[in-house]
Amino acid sequence: MSVIIIGAGQAGLQSIVSLRQSGYPKEITLIGDEAYLPYQRPPLSKAYLSGKMERERLFLKPESFFTDNNVTVKLATPVASIDAGAKSVTLESGESLAYEDLILATGSRPRRLDLAGRELANIFDLRGMADIDAMQPHFIAGEKIVVIGGGYIGLEAAAVAADMGLHVHVLEAAPRLLARVAEPEISAFYDRIHKARGVTIITQSRIEGFVGERDCVSGIQMADGSVIDADIVITGIGIVPNIELAQAAGLTLDNGIVVNDVGQTSDAHIYAAGDCTQHPNDVLGRKLRLESVPNAIEQGKAVASAICGAPKPYHQVPWFWSDQYDVKLQIAGVPTQIDQKVLRGDDTSNSFAWFYFTGDKLTGVTAVNRPAEFMAGRMLIEKSAKGEASIDMDALADEGVKPKSWMQ
Repeated sequence: MSVIIIGAGQAGLQSIVSLRQSGYPKEITLIGDEAYLPYQRPPLSKAYLSGKMERERLFLKPESFFTDNNVTVKLATPVASIDAGAKSVTLESGESLAYEDLILATGSRPRRLDLAGRELANIFDLRGMADIDAMQPHFIAGEKIVVIGGGYIGLEAAAVAADMGLHVHVLEAAPRLLARVAEPEISAFYDRIHKARGVTIITQSRIEGFVGERDCVSGIQMADGSVIDADIVITGIGIVPNIELAQAAGLTLDNGIVVNDVGQTSDAHIYAAGDCTQHPNDVLGRKLRLESVPNAIEQGKAVASAICGAPKPYHQVPWFWSDQYDVKLQIAGVPTQIDQKVLRGDDTSNSFAWFYFTGDKLTGVTAVNRPAEFMAGRMLIEKSAKGEASIDMDALADEGVKPKSWMQ
């Protein structure tokens, strides 16, 4: 009897690290449906796609780590089902494995854009290493690329393509870029910097399908009758949590696998961590599902702490980042309502920070090339939520006041 982890990503790996660091003595089995050991996903759409990062640098741990820590690794191994009553996992090969505790770190997958012509070659989703390996040979200066979806991952790919000399179109169905995840001023900023690099952005776009020649995509058929030429297409219209195994096992679901603050599901011996979970956050005062590396890491730690009998609940201010061109965006907090906003710096430049308030509480900060403001703002969000900080909005805006002084 041991721990079985389904999902060889960031959350699964962190669970292993934390279990062993906490002295967990029993066998651990890691099962992944990809053919690779756990690797970093954020660089895929940036440094790896551009060729600036070698494949070996993507991997989070060498093979020796798993051997040294008595971890059985089963790669390219899909799981068929979970029998919660029998506490066993059945692989698609028919092999059955017993567990004492099970961790679901099944992550998420791209939302598929099923339109006429979707079967044509050179249309790619952007999620895993294999996706990047398949599309990278087509990133050739002068080629025409269409990115469908103006979210962060689509814009990151567009930035790489523009830097490499491709002709880039970004098609977004909403009235602005990043409509679901950022305020209008951030959308306007990214619209400006992409257009300055030659990217054509079409918002409120309506796509009817893909057109092709000799079984390869050659363009996007728009609802107005026009066709946008394309040698390569990337779709990035969001992701969905991988919850099918949990659903079949009878676990409670709500836009993800419902877990408590140590990652425990509705079954006492099944835990979940990462993109696939809907979890409580006392700092924000609500439940949410997060798609981020920091969330995967911290949930992996919390799950391991519970399995080892020394539970350390996970409640932290969420944070994210995006790298496009020479711009690093850092975001902390997930405000649901914005009553006031404060700008520090000039948001027509490439260095500024916006602070967002719900009532008198700081609930979000978005920083562009401003790491000090991001770090201080992230700490202020937590203190503000706990009622431990009285925030001077004028000090946030005043460039003469150092961010570290806000904490005093």
